[in-house]
Amino acid sequence: MDNEALLVRRGFVLEYVTLGWNVVGIVVLAVTAIAARSVALAGFGLDSLIEIGASIVVVWELSDTHRQRQRRALQLIGVAFALLALYLAAQSTVVLVNGDRPGHSPGGIAWTALTAVVMFTLAAGKARTGAALDNPVLRTEGRVTLVDGILAAAVLVGLVLNAALGWWWADPVAGYVLVFYAAREVYAIFFARSDEN
Repeated sequence: MDNEALLVRRGFVLEYVTLGWNVVGIVVLAVTAIAARSVALAGFGLDSLIEIGASIVVVWELSDTHRQRQRRALQLIGVAFALLALYLAAQSTVVLVNGDRPGHSPGGIAWTALTAVVMFTLAAGKARTGAALDNPVLRTEGRVTLVDGILAAAVLVGLVLNAALGWWWADPVAGYVLVFYAAREVYAIFFARSDEN
C-alpha cells in the first residue's frame, strides 16, 4: 500500500472515530442538558450534530477528490458553522436576558472534560493527515474538530464555575466562545478564499 493510500485510510479512521464519539455524545449531552437546563450543554450537543455532518462530508469527499466536490464539501462545512454560530448567539442571549439559571451537571462536567481531550487529539491527527494529503476538506474538518474541543473546554469552564461558585451566567457565556470561532471559520471558508482569487 502506498503512502497516499495509507494517509487516506488514516483520514477515514479519524473520521469514523469522530462520528462514533459524537453519536454517543449526542445521547449523553441530551440527557445532561435536559437535566441541568443548560444552554451550553444543549449548544454543545448541536455542535456534535454538526461535527457528525462534517465528518460525513469528509468521508464522502475522501472517496472522490475532484476539486468541485472539495469546494462543495467546504461550503457545507461553512454553512454548518454559520448555523451553529447563529443558534448559540441567539440562545445564549435569551438565557442571559431571561436570567434562566441552569442546574449543576456532574455528568456534563465529566463528559466535556473527556471530550476536550479526545477532540484535541483527533484535530491534531486530521491536521497532520490533511496537510500530508494536501486535502483542504480534511484540514478544514480538523478545524471543526478543534472548535469542538475548544467548545468542550469552554462549556467545561462554564459548568465548573456554575457548580463551584454559583455563577449561573457562565453557562450561556460559554456558548459565546464558539460563536467567535465559528464566525472566523465561516469567514475563512466563504470570504478569505474569494479574497485570494
